[in-house]
Amino acid sequence: MKKIVIIIVMLLILTGCTNINDLSYEEIAQNFAIESSKTNEFRTGYNYYLPRGMQVSDSTLFNEVIDDGRYNYYLYVDAVSYLNKVEYDYQENSSSEYSANIVNGDKFGYIEVNLRENNKYLVEIMYNYAKIEVIVDKNDIKLSMISAISILRSIEYNDNIITNLLEDDVLNFAEEEMDIFNTNGEDDESVLIDPDDYNPVEETVPDTDYLN
Repeated sequence: MKKIVIIIVMLLILTGCTNINDLSYEEIAQNFAIESSKTNEFRTGYNYYLPRGMQVSDSTLFNEVIDDGRYNYYLYVDAVSYLNKVEYDYQENSSSEYSANIVNGDKFGYIEVNLRENNKYLVEIMYNYAKIEVIVDKNDIKLSMISAISILRSIEYNDNIITNLLEDDVLNFAEEEMDIFNTNGEDDESVLIDPDDYNPVEETVPDTDYLN
């Protein structure tokens, strides 16, 4: 039954038969159960799928800034935790706009949405040892969740390359360190996001090609 619901939701979004905002957060989160079968961005130690309409505006070893024309999505890939198979038990936060634990086979993570300054919302999604943070307007929360899920569920790691980087101490000198298991919703300042980076442009009609 769960698979049927996921397929219906995906078809509705792709065919434009429903407004994304008509979907619940839970329905959108179910799309983690749909495995991505392709990648189109290739990095040192990992690959991922970048949805149409998005582009990488900045990239370091395991950090990406992804632009959708309106918001910046901050991606961090924790290759060390992946290689060491670190486990984490997320505790849902009842004071958040939305908070959910994600478990899909041997992959895990969380989604947390929290109100920040100026009626903006911080969307944090961690999955498969990678995390995306983005600050959006309330009516863009669900669309940003779909975009982030499409990226995170597609990440594929190259164990050999990551092992070699770790042996060479390259990972110990990453330019930017963060704890992907830590949520920043109630902090005064997000680890990844500079508040000055929030500079929305005029809204455009969203591309429906976000679930693949």
